[in-house]
Amino acid sequence: MRSPFYNLLGAVNLRFSERSSFQIPVNSADVLGSLSLTSENDADTIPVPIVMIDQDSDPNATIVQLSFGDRLGALIDTMKAIKDLGLDVSKGTVTAGASDQTKFFITKMGRKVDDPAMLERIRLTIIINLLKYHPESSEKLALGAAFGIKAPKKKPDVDMTTNIHIQDDGPKRSLLYVKTPDRPGLLMEIIKMMADINLSVESAEIETEGLIVKDTFHVSYRGAALKDSLSQILVNSLRYHLLRPEIEEESY
Repeated sequence: MRSPFYNLLGAVNLRFSERSSFQIPVNSADVLGSLSLTSENDADTIPVPIVMIDQDSDPNATIVQLSFGDRLGALIDTMKAIKDLGLDVSKGTVTAGASDQTKFFITKMGRKVDDPAMLERIRLTIIINLLKYHPESSEKLALGAAFGIKAPKKKPDVDMTTNIHIQDDGPKRSLLYVKTPDRPGLLMEIIKMMADINLSVESAEIETEGLIVKDTFHVSYRGAALKDSLSQILVNSLRYHLLRPEIEEESY
């Protein structure tokens, strides 16, 4: 069951926080342009990019968090790419330090984004934008094979990497955790599979960490947590589907 979320959009602002914090206008191109940090393209020192979409922390907005060591930059272009999807960025924050973290609070028509297809578009848009402005991230991301300058040198082993776990999260819903190698459209595949067995997805947290995705879903069946038998069906179905691309590739 989808829950409606409403948000009154305020002024856009960008906050930097270390031991002390200050604010600057988010549309200040001169200031934001100076934040783009350059480093040696030493493969051993390139940090792992992380993109996380959080649906639980804020009742009124979808939070997108991006980190890439101390190399974050091109924030205006990232926000423009999000706005080009027909979305609004109500505010943004940047935590500066050894590992910069950028957060965008995103809404669509004043509400939290709850369409899985749009969430996947947000994720792919941010990753592609990261590859554009930080091409050194290419070898660290699965999408680097399609959109980057270099494909990852080694793909994660699907069988060894994939982990699926379900536990109760109160009497009315269960918590589904999926960890598996990344690929385009993966979120939609998982959502569709749950819809096929009549499960309701109430919220999701989607994290891309380099070549791996770590997705967490709050799910229910007819307003209740999943029973053991249904949980096992879901785990078996997801595992079969997630491993299938590798099985089909090896069969040729």
